[in-house]
Amino acid sequence: MTSPITVALVDDYDVVLIGVANIIDRYRDRVLIAEIDTNKPLHDTVDIVLYDSFAQPESDRDEISVLVANPHARQVVVYTWTFHPDLIESAKKHGVRGYLSKALPARDLVTALERVHGGELVVSEAPGRVRPNHGLDWPGRGEGLSDRESEILALITQGLGNAEVAARTYLSPNTIKSYIRTIYRKIEVDSRTQAVLWGVDHGFSPDHRRIDHWRGGP
Repeated sequence: MTSPITVALVDDYDVVLIGVANIIDRYRDRVLIAEIDTNKPLHDTVDIVLYDSFAQPESDRDEISVLVANPHARQVVVYTWTFHPDLIESAKKHGVRGYLSKALPARDLVTALERVHGGELVVSEAPGRVRPNHGLDWPGRGEGLSDRESEILALITQGLGNAEVAARTYLSPNTIKSYIRTIYRKIEVDSRTQAVLWGVDHGFSPDHRRIDHWRGGP
């Protein structure tokens, strides 16, 4: 019997990773989560590092480079709903072996990870306007924020201006303004300062311990 692929999950938001872990766990005979809590040391090499791009600085290639360079990661896969061609090409140039859509059904996600493990370079089709994989989670979901609204609020909570958020998400400034108006209405605030404070109180501040762990930190 073939041993399951070992996967380490990387993202700065616990609730996001728990959702991904729950999806993969249905296929534990094929994929095994080897790491989710970076407070526990990982000494063994994993087959795949799955880098969830929620509210991550995709325009900053440093984090992907850190993961690809780490000898404990045999392959690195990006898990995202942002499919701008520049991001895909940059990820491939930095050594990423998979660029997978969050719209993939769980069985297709697992199959794609197996293909990467088998030596293929796997890039999903752009997801269009379909919803993310059923079972995924994100901060603010319980308060009615969509996945994209939540990502934008997370970037605002990190201190980014509208132009920076637009650049990170590959959306137009006007689209960002529209999202922000909707976010304000949903969380019942009237200003950016109130939105940031709300974000801090509701889990939108990133915890960088996972990427720091892969840099060789604590």
